[in-house]
Amino acid sequence: MISFTQKKSHFSIPAISQYSMTTEKNEVLLNCPKEFLLKMLTGKWKPCIFRYATQGPVRFGQIMKLLPEASKQALTVALREMEESGILDRKVIKEKPLHVEYTLTDLGLEFIPIFKAIDELNLLPVRK
Repeated sequence: MISFTQKKSHFSIPAISQYSMTTEKNEVLLNCPKEFLLKMLTGKWKPCIFRYATQGPVRFGQIMKLLPEASKQALTVALREMEESGILDRKVIKEKPLHVEYTLTDLGLEFIPIFKAIDELNLLPVRK
């Protein structure tokens, strides 16, 4: 379980500067925006999941189809970690058939410009 506490800080990213993240397991306090971002979005599937969630609500089944090489267990773990980190919101839709939708939280929305900036860097090596 992760809890967020109000914190005064000099960081310029609002969502990161207003909160510090602590976990019950290790009580790690992340004071650096870079650490905060990396902790919440590192992993093989998290950046892909994040990108799909920027398009709007996404269902688990949709993510499985978009990432066929990912196992169900790996995606479940990544989604849970992103939910616990405050990046994603999980909503159970009680229509038939029952399904779960994931959407970006306000904190998750704050990371969109960061991903856009990374995209603009064009880090792929140039092939000759």
